[in-house]
Amino acid sequence: MELQQLRYVLAIAETGSFTRAAERCLVVQSALSHQVARLERELGAKLFDRTSRRVRLTPAGESFLPSARQCLDAAERAAAEVAAAVGEVRGRLTLGVIPTVAAVDIPVVLQDFHRRYPRVRIGLRAAGSKELVELVTGGEVDLAFLGLPATAHPRGVHYRELARDRLVAVLAPEHPLTGEPDVSLARLATEVFVDFPAGTAGRAQSDEAFAAAGIDREVALEVTAADLMAALVRQGLGVALLPSTYTPRLRGVVTVPVTDAPGRVEYLAWSRSGLTPAADAFCSLLDIPDAEAPPVR
Repeated sequence: MELQQLRYVLAIAETGSFTRAAERCLVVQSALSHQVARLERELGAKLFDRTSRRVRLTPAGESFLPSARQCLDAAERAAAEVAAAVGEVRGRLTLGVIPTVAAVDIPVVLQDFHRRYPRVRIGLRAAGSKELVELVTGGEVDLAFLGLPATAHPRGVHYRELARDRLVAVLAPEHPLTGEPDVSLARLATEVFVDFPAGTAGRAQSDEAFAAAGIDREVALEVTAADLMAALVRQGLGVALLPSTYTPRLRGVVTVPVTDAPGRVEYLAWSRSGLTPAADAFCSLLDIPDAEAPPVR
């Protein structure tokens, strides 16, 4: 079994095509197909079902894929560790970010990181906090920026707290409450809300606050992107609650402090298996030099 064969299998699984996989791996399709067939003979099982219309993993392929990905990650990490031992940071760094990350200016930090470590390939995944934790534990994301209610902590990962904040009301400019110095959850509950999908950490911050106050509210529109949320608010389709440190990025809306606002905490999280050299360099850039000895929940 060779690493290149594993790369081919992964590329086919991700692209759903032998042709596109060969293009990604910069080889002719016949060579890729030959190596995959050779691997299948060695394993004694077919990894892919092929028809004229599509390619999909067999049950054997589904069970093989996670270990194949882990082998490739381990090989890449081994090469990165050797490079780091001689003073060079390279390899891959995949970051996960929530839509409302505010503790760090991600584009600015990534620009600085790329300037310092040009041989590191940077990847970015945007998702909710729950999904990002799963991606970290699964090894698909090296570091993740999370936002959780003040009553919660990341579970199953190492983490560092980055910042604490409170939510504010986000309103259309012509909304009657825009002239108020502040507003309560009870008053906001008379409005229709735009919010993140139910079950997400972003939604839980608001849901828990209203539940604790014994107040019901109507969430009419659920979206995953904060900028779309602001656009819907701007059109007068509802009000929203978003972190106060994030809302200055929004245009065309007005924010009002909430007297009994829910709190939220931003974290940086990573796998319990430790940091790659590239991830360690990124943590140092954020002034988290002791990231190798974090708390675990």
